[in-house]
Amino acid sequence: MTETIIIYYIAVNVIAFAMYGADKYFAKKDMWRISEKALIGIAAIGGAFGAFAGMETFRHKTKHAKFKIFVPVLMAVHLGVLAYLFAE
Repeated sequence: MTETIIIYYIAVNVIAFAMYGADKYFAKKDMWRISEKALIGIAAIGGAFGAFAGMETFRHKTKHAKFKIFVPVLMAVHLGVLAYLFAE
């Protein structure tokens, strides 16, 4: 179970990071975009750390209040979940 949780969190954070990078690329090229709902959603299901890293790395969505607030809050929530799950 522990390995599954770790693999899940790694995978969802890599996906979140990639989504933020892809959306920034799409924005620069004036292409189809990933919805804000999907970007917040990936953070909500465990990808908050990857989302935050993507925001900072790609300088994407950093001026949007809902991203500046929700992503760090979701990071704290998932940190709490992980602490609870791995507490001995």
